[in-house]
Amino acid sequence: MEVGKVPESVLKRSVFKQIRTKRKEVLLHPGIGEDCAALKLADDEVFVMSTDPITGTTQEIGTFAVHITANDLASAGAEPVGILLTVLLPDGCEEQELKDMMAQIEAECHELNIEIIGGHTEVTRAVTQPVVTVTGVGKAKEGRVISTGGAKPGQDIVVTKWIGLEGTAIIARAREEALRTRYSRDFVEKAKDCIRYLSVVPDARAALEAGVSAMHDVTEGGIFGAFWEMASASGVGLTVDLKKVPIRQETVEVCEFFDLNPYQLISSGSMLMACDRGYDVVEALKKAGIEAAVVGKFTDSHDKIIHYDENETRYLEPPKTDELYKAVP
Repeated sequence: MEVGKVPESVLKRSVFKQIRTKRKEVLLHPGIGEDCAALKLADDEVFVMSTDPITGTTQEIGTFAVHITANDLASAGAEPVGILLTVLLPDGCEEQELKDMMAQIEAECHELNIEIIGGHTEVTRAVTQPVVTVTGVGKAKEGRVISTGGAKPGQDIVVTKWIGLEGTAIIARAREEALRTRYSRDFVEKAKDCIRYLSVVPDARAALEAGVSAMHDVTEGGIFGAFWEMASASGVGLTVDLKKVPIRQETVEVCEFFDLNPYQLISSGSMLMACDRGYDVVEALKKAGIEAAVVGKFTDSHDKIIHYDENETRYLEPPKTDELYKAVP
């Protein structure tokens, strides 16, 4: 495709034809010449919005794009309703790549009941690989919005599923050939399959019903970054037993192969929560089919302490560059 706005014929067959999921809240749907979307919510509902670019991978970019934004909305206690897309494609990009990307996006939107409510698609020399920016719109009951900064001293720290899922999936796809020099095809496929755990929308839904005061999806900077961000936003300290933080063997092996710290690896698919009765929340999550663990407590000091084992304790440092970029430049 040539530089500039994507032609109308391409938009019709490779973008709009892929959009099938519809929501009753959407009054004005995407179409040629439509630059805005319109939504109607109930009187006791509020809008919750989030935006994110996807730049760390080109493989399954549509899948990552939907989940990253939907997870942000879910962590605020909101139900995702719609997304707006900005798709920037490099000069010479084939139409089939755009069509495949939109098919991925619609498949994930259908699974989560999200409507693609608008966007912009362009071929530009400003990028050397596809870049997707997603703005998500969600709804929540008034007074029920959850913040990252809602943790209180004495509350339990809960982590859902496993850390490092997103990073493991991205690295296994981008560096499959290198991994196959040590690991079997089955192992690498299991690592790539971590992509299926990316959504924390079910995690948030179950946790809200059980009772939580703060939630934060674990993204860039890994679980260490998420610990720091929630504690800092809440004005509290924390103490964590690292042995209790759930991690899959695939992530351990991939990080060992590339000499990465798994606790600083991008981790969409895992949710960090603060709650009064952590073990009750864990039980509720497990009843919903979601693994979870209590890994520590928030404290009334500003110290952020990580216990590695009985003999090693360290103070948590501010988030650093994500470990992903050491393996996938």
